[in-house]
Amino acid sequence: MAGEPLFCRASLGSHPAGYGGGDLGRLREREFPRLRGITYLDHAGATLFPDSLLKAFTDDLRNNVYGNPHSQNISSKLTYDTIEHVRYRILQHFCTTSEDYTVIFTSGCTAALKLVAEAFPWIPEGTKQPSSRFCYLTDSHTSVVGMRGLAASMNVLSVPVKVKELLSEKNWLPAEEQNCTTPHLFSYPAQSNFSGTKYPLSWIQDIKSGKLYPVKIPGKWFVLLDAASYVSSSPLDLGVHQADFIPISFYKIFGFPTGLGALLVNNRIAPLLRKTYFGGGTAAAYLAGADFYFPKKSMAERFEDGTVSFLDIIALKHGFDVLEKLTGGMEKIKQHTFALAHYTYNVLSTLKYANGAPVVRIYSDTDFSNPDVQGPIINFNVLDENGEVIGFSQVEKMASLHNIHVRTGCFCNTGACQMHLGISDEDIQRNLQAGHVCGDDIDLIDGRPTGSVRISFGYMSSFEDAQTFLKFIVATRLSKSDTEIPFQSSVTKLTTEPVPDDRTYFKNADELPSRTHISDRELGNNSSVTMKTVDWQPSESESESIRATISETAVPTYRRDGNPITVTNIYLYPIKSCSAFEVTEWPVGNQGLLYDRNWMVVNQNGVCLTQKQEPRLCLVNPSIDLKQKIMVIQAEGMDTISVSLEENTGKEAVICESKVCSHRVKTYDCGEKTAGWFSMFLGRPCRLIRQSPDRKNSVQHKNTKGPTCATSISLSLVNEAQYLLINVASILQLKEHISARLEDPLEIEELIQRFRANIVISAPESFEEEEWAEISIGALRFQVVGPCSRCQIICIDQQSGERNKEVLQSLSAARGRKTNFGVYLMNQPLCSSFPDMLSVGSQVLPVLKENTEIQRPTSSEEKCSG
Repeated sequence: MAGEPLFCRASLGSHPAGYGGGDLGRLREREFPRLRGITYLDHAGATLFPDSLLKAFTDDLRNNVYGNPHSQNISSKLTYDTIEHVRYRILQHFCTTSEDYTVIFTSGCTAALKLVAEAFPWIPEGTKQPSSRFCYLTDSHTSVVGMRGLAASMNVLSVPVKVKELLSEKNWLPAEEQNCTTPHLFSYPAQSNFSGTKYPLSWIQDIKSGKLYPVKIPGKWFVLLDAASYVSSSPLDLGVHQADFIPISFYKIFGFPTGLGALLVNNRIAPLLRKTYFGGGTAAAYLAGADFYFPKKSMAERFEDGTVSFLDIIALKHGFDVLEKLTGGMEKIKQHTFALAHYTYNVLSTLKYANGAPVVRIYSDTDFSNPDVQGPIINFNVLDENGEVIGFSQVEKMASLHNIHVRTGCFCNTGACQMHLGISDEDIQRNLQAGHVCGDDIDLIDGRPTGSVRISFGYMSSFEDAQTFLKFIVATRLSKSDTEIPFQSSVTKLTTEPVPDDRTYFKNADELPSRTHISDRELGNNSSVTMKTVDWQPSESESESIRATISETAVPTYRRDGNPITVTNIYLYPIKSCSAFEVTEWPVGNQGLLYDRNWMVVNQNGVCLTQKQEPRLCLVNPSIDLKQKIMVIQAEGMDTISVSLEENTGKEAVICESKVCSHRVKTYDCGEKTAGWFSMFLGRPCRLIRQSPDRKNSVQHKNTKGPTCATSISLSLVNEAQYLLINVASILQLKEHISARLEDPLEIEELIQRFRANIVISAPESFEEEEWAEISIGALRFQVVGPCSRCQIICIDQQSGERNKEVLQSLSAARGRKTNFGVYLMNQPLCSSFPDMLSVGSQVLPVLKENTEIQRPTSSEEKCSG
């Protein structure tokens, strides 16, 4: 890129003020060895636990017997006393005592908020007294906003409040209403989990005293301080800032245990709280045959239904001990994490393209100059040199290539997301209708962002973490290749004629490839890929039937002077994420290519392993022998093993439930022999499982064109669809772009393998497959269900298992900030009695979207291979 970025070595070379670097390197090596090679920047989501915490906790469990605290035996008494000690320790951490606050253990911050909504002494609409109000700052977590559902069920109005809407008008209340005692509740976060903004703790007293109020209504205000994000990196003094309710989650502070939180309740409001349900351990006495119940005196015991998670509570003691020992306390954590955020913000905010445009847009209410008003969170979107937002999903994919862990989306804070990104209420509803839901990877709709990227620091975060992140932004945005005009999504025909200036896709426009198809050499067999031919040919009458059916339902999409589109390669992947098995002809089942992704490798917890976690999976070579009815599995340095193709439907089959992406599937284990083979090869405990017969994953698939035999589509262990198709012309165009960025250009064959398609075609125009609605190949009909958004697997060399970050980065730059390549297909089987086969050399007959009229070729005989 012409010109140097505003990012000097000096700014990367000195530690920021307040940075507690000292012995951090040794601490990380001792306590967090799992962070080697990883830059973890999602501490606002969940911080990391140190090894010594687990050791202290497990040593405690090994050396003591902890029984149910609701009993009176020795082990139970030990548990009860330890729990009470932990309550005191929690109060001590927040600078208060049991005289002022009670600790109620919950399953997390969300459960604590729900408890407040259920127990608060609301006065509903329609009574003689003025009714209650639930007010909350719009910059609040989903779990706070969700309290309005319970409030509504009690006929209580909820009012969202923006910061500028908080009122400070004096003496507005008539004298006769100043003694009104109607309880109202106002909730706000001590720290925004979206931007890291710290809201004034002085609001607590201002709201309770009437100096500040959310809405003009007589009554008594109580304050809920959502402290979950704040207390993860800052000290909270409840002796000074006496909120009425403080919900927290402990994993935000310690990293472990998860699933445990607490509600700290000011004892002054405790007598007002109401409770209808009572569970085990909460009753002093009750009758089963009559409506009589008397609660226990202790408020904690009254509200902790059932047996608390006592072993996790015991872990908290070690959490406090270890945190103090490693860091010296929350004030030091606050200074250390803010120093990193301050430094990163200052560098990030000055990054410019050569044209002066900013590289990022930061969403913040502060200038990161004061740790009392800003936490260690930076929220932003990456921009291109024209100021357009690059989708957060693409940024996250790129970060993953560099082993940088960030958070993306709206972070369960729609209010802050709307405010900072300028998303209207109508936009939210339109985005939902467009298919976008919270937590998905739809990052741009009509060019506008649906969310952003968030990084956050923890006490074990280092200066090197900040540097690694900043260097990643510089390397991926401020590089020479980023000045090239990206490929357009529209169809571009490969040609040897000069390319107009506004469609320059290659480094030199006069060096465009003259071929529209791959040579035989480039498509030659790979030594690691097995070729298989299945001998089957339809009879002449069947061929005529196929042709008749095709001619009625599809027209070919060739240009008047174009060549036929044909299938050049067919691949199936019997074991998910393992090597391809190449064939020249293969049967098609109701889930796609027969035996395609019927098996997968899982870890000891039953979670699917892919090349993202285990790149060496690509070195496992499965092949299918239809005559012997076996799958042969090979890998270098390993004995060859085989697995029967016969489905195990006997009682000895261990049926288990697994998930592939969002799809839930039934599977069964393939036995100890294969488990041992994969465990030895991968160097970790794992097993081979197979999709269970008659328990296939299916998705509803509406077909609006042409005849079809089914209304739902059955899937194997695939992520999205039955088939993935790529186009050789598109590969050629991408190859030119990648070659300009690499010292050693990738071969066509290697690129094809990286994209792991089932069907490879040779069409005249690059990316024209994205314009198709349906295609027919021989007797088979397919519906194009959408583009394939690529992940970091395409960066893995399928011959060696080595990663190369450049491929995904090149694809993103080439496709205009997206990583789409190839299209997903669903099979629309013809209602016929003959077998369905897919063959290399078969003609591909597409139908364009929106019924675009396409000329049939003037000559060339249609080839039907069945």
